[in-house]
Amino acid sequence: MTDNIISIVEADAQLTAPGQMFEMETVAIRGVDYRVWKHAPSSLKTVLDLSLRYPDADFLVYEDERYTFSQHYRMAATMAHRLVDFGVVKGDRVAIAARNLPEWVVAFWGSVLSGAITVPINAWWTGEELAYGLSDSGSKVAIVDEARLERMRPNLDQMPDLEQILVITEHRGQKPELGAPHARIAIRDFNEVMGEVADDVEAPAIEINTDDDATIFYTSGTTGRPKGAVGTHRNAITNLMNLIFSGQRSTLRFGGGNVDDKGESIQNAYLLNIPLFHATGCLAVMIANTASGGKLVMSHHFDAGQALGLIQSEKITTFGGVPTIAMQILDHPDFDQFDTSTVKSVSYGGAPAPPELVRRIRATFPGGQPGNGYGLTETSAAVALNSGPDYVAKPDSCGPAIPVCDVAIVPEDYVGDEPGADLPKGPEVTGELWIKGPNVVRCYWNKPEESAKTFTKGWLRSGDVARIDEEGFIFIVDRAKDMIIRGGENVYSVEVEGALFEHPAVADAAVIGVPHPVLGEEVGAVIVVRPGHVVEAEELMKHVAARLAKFSVPTHIFFYDQPLPRNPAGKILKRQLRDELCPKP
Repeated sequence: MTDNIISIVEADAQLTAPGQMFEMETVAIRGVDYRVWKHAPSSLKTVLDLSLRYPDADFLVYEDERYTFSQHYRMAATMAHRLVDFGVVKGDRVAIAARNLPEWVVAFWGSVLSGAITVPINAWWTGEELAYGLSDSGSKVAIVDEARLERMRPNLDQMPDLEQILVITEHRGQKPELGAPHARIAIRDFNEVMGEVADDVEAPAIEINTDDDATIFYTSGTTGRPKGAVGTHRNAITNLMNLIFSGQRSTLRFGGGNVDDKGESIQNAYLLNIPLFHATGCLAVMIANTASGGKLVMSHHFDAGQALGLIQSEKITTFGGVPTIAMQILDHPDFDQFDTSTVKSVSYGGAPAPPELVRRIRATFPGGQPGNGYGLTETSAAVALNSGPDYVAKPDSCGPAIPVCDVAIVPEDYVGDEPGADLPKGPEVTGELWIKGPNVVRCYWNKPEESAKTFTKGWLRSGDVARIDEEGFIFIVDRAKDMIIRGGENVYSVEVEGALFEHPAVADAAVIGVPHPVLGEEVGAVIVVRPGHVVEAEELMKHVAARLAKFSVPTHIFFYDQPLPRNPAGKILKRQLRDELCPKP
């Protein structure tokens, strides 16, 4: 850092001073005191109203379709009226199960305007899993695409609360295949239900309060049944304010932002490569761009070559999502044939990013800044954000906590229900990361026992092992369940994966525990080799040994000839890898 760059503490003090946009106040929510953003919008409906500041700007781009903010607003308001006509009342659940399409966004905002609780359902789920999500949430209406309808159809009788299914077609300009009618559930064409969109349509007159329930996002379910995290309007809005605050803080300290060579503001153009049914895609990307006038560019599925073409043709300013997407784009053999000069930010979250990726982004995009973030479904996305020179200086950190969030490092054997002043502190102390803030969801839907284990007096037990340095930067060391215990020594898979990624032949890596009769576990590494490279297991072991303690060096190297399995959030399915590569006798 140079002397003329103000510190994070100084920047925070300026931005949160009385009368400033990010002034904070203390508010009691469900009997617990929280610091909140004093000047935040009152509800997601207010956020959508903000989008009308950019009526003629492109908002949604999908293949050859374009929708302005004004067009989108009128479509969402129309959908809200149709839902009300179906009998949807405040607090009813409206589910969305579809791939990223313009109708997904319209359905979300239409559901918000109707006063419903929106339930984004994982489009990768099987028919039985879709039935579970729709039944567990008690959704009255489901908005789905044709592929999801076909998966759901054999299980429709398992969804007793479902009354209406609106079907989106991926075959643009054609009617969807609705199939045979159901005795109880009406199955309709989404576009026919929408009907005419009037130029003067307004949202239904439904009162929506800040602490009303707004969403149910299902956890990624890497272990056990997915749980529905119940988020309020305040949760979603806090995340929006957190993101805006982080951007303002970075601009205050380092300059930059979405400006052209003359310093004039330009529209953010976001290449949407992550699913909208995930908290990051919906809350951190879609809602943020709705409020700020950003353009969302969608594609049918992720392809690195197609992504590069869209970066060039749509003048993309931001892409990322999860680290693997950034790596695949950087590794594409035709990368140099595309104009990527408009890129201002390569930001990602949802999975640990190797420090080597930060260096590659800085080298490849001189005009762009790498960025990383940390959050969970249960925190409505962002808790901490790290970008620009801070991220370059500390590439293995997810950044400092946003000012409205409290964080604490809690020992594994701690028995209290909120962190006490007697907890050990210091940059070398590791433990479970606990989080408190107005972005933390209120509970798991219909799961009081699970809720009591995870949420206590406003605090969330994250399940992540972390440490916090003297500047407040958070370092996620591992998921508690991914930590390997080798002969009594804790091996943090993130650290081993970071070391492996520094080897030029490693395209992707996952560290797993391999059962051992004496040590309990040994360290195993699953490796995807970069195209055109050859590497032996012994070389990789020596590479890690030069960087980490002996007990952290992998003793088993598994070479994988296909992409590592991941869930939609970008997290590697390590349990699947363990079952495949280390079968139980």
